[in-house]
Amino acid sequence: MIREGTEHNGLRRTIGLGRATALVVGTIIGASIFVQPSVITGRVPSAGGIYLVWLAAGGLTLLGALVAAELASAFPRTGGVYVFLKEAWSPALGFLWGWAMFWSMHSGIIAAIAVIFARYLAFFIPMGDVGIRVCAGLGIVLLSAVNILGVRPGSVLQTAFTAVKLLAIGAILAVGFGLGAAHVPATAAVPAAAAEAVPLRFGDFVLAVAAGLFAFGGWHMVTYSAGETVEPERTIPRALLVGTLVVTACYIAMNAVYLHVLPLDRLIASDRVAADAADAVLGGGGATVMAGLVVFSSFGALSGIVLAGPRVYYALARDGLLFGWLGSVHPRFRTPHRAIALQALWSVVLVATGTYQALFTRVVYTEWIFFALMAAGLYRLRRRPDYAPAYRMGGFPLTPALFIAASVAVVVNQVVADPLESAFGLGLVLVGWPVYAIWLKRPGLYPSRGEDGPRADHRLP
Repeated sequence: MIREGTEHNGLRRTIGLGRATALVVGTIIGASIFVQPSVITGRVPSAGGIYLVWLAAGGLTLLGALVAAELASAFPRTGGVYVFLKEAWSPALGFLWGWAMFWSMHSGIIAAIAVIFARYLAFFIPMGDVGIRVCAGLGIVLLSAVNILGVRPGSVLQTAFTAVKLLAIGAILAVGFGLGAAHVPATAAVPAAAAEAVPLRFGDFVLAVAAGLFAFGGWHMVTYSAGETVEPERTIPRALLVGTLVVTACYIAMNAVYLHVLPLDRLIASDRVAADAADAVLGGGGATVMAGLVVFSSFGALSGIVLAGPRVYYALARDGLLFGWLGSVHPRFRTPHRAIALQALWSVVLVATGTYQALFTRVVYTEWIFFALMAAGLYRLRRRPDYAPAYRMGGFPLTPALFIAASVAVVVNQVVADPLESAFGLGLVLVGWPVYAIWLKRPGLYPSRGEDGPRADHRLP
């Protein structure tokens, strides 16, 4: 077992089970559950349908988390999904994941959440568009600086935000269920009751589950920091399991509160459901409550995402697939400081130029292609005699197949809904393939050295 304090390739292991679980929970729970569950409610306009969608989305996310848990227990190294794809398929596929992460998927979501944070902060501190962008950029720089100072400060900050976030959700549940019935007119329950008779169409259900899966985004990021996790082969699987269950319970409970205090037709129409629910219970001030919730929650989610991403770029550099200087570790703080700084720089550029939105919305669906391939990799790895995970997911081979089907459904849904944008996003990812081929022509690349010593070369399959 690799215990706390052991330095792994220069990185220091300080993330225990509590902080790893907080990273899972805090990264997933951002602004979406407070702002716009109406997307799902509009597809399945019944209380039973809403609960079924969130249960299905949480269950499918749990399947993905269990896939990642097995792979993390087999390959407890910095880089997470990148390592899994590389080991199961080829270094080329792992490189494409890192390529898409840096240019759009991960940096784009950092920029997007930072802007959400700044926009809602503007409710309390008035600022124009330029001020919002400056504030978002400063948030990214601040959190990046905290993470450069050490993985312990970064993970402690993330844990603190997650704890307060869960307390806030608990307070919402207590107030909503305790006071909601006394403040909501009796007629408010009629639309929900009537809606129970609305037939649940399979196509709408699939689209609603796809939307729910995006609300669970970020569950895999805890695997990136395996090199700084205490006993990662055990800690990460447990954190993924507990964290996903906690988030699913929170999402279902929050929707129960919304259904308890709001008429279903108002819930469907709302684009700020937490504020409307607060208005219904407290008789005003919902906008203030909602703004405070989103500011706090989005900043907490941003903290975890800023912490996670650079570990992938660090791993790519250590494997010879990026510039070597990105694989360096700060001599005092023992963090991949240059990878953190580069991520911050590009994310701030995306915020300043406003290009993050187009890039992120076009490319984010492609991560589900990689998730499907990650799960499919289990079938290949389990046939390898040297594959020895400390944890094996149950229900094999059916359980990973269900997750693969869900991932494919998300991708197909996006392609059918917007084929041109989807083609652009996929093309942006695939541009990384010739870049990878060109990179391999660099002299002295073979063999590379990863975290565990010399590795097989990276030649194209």
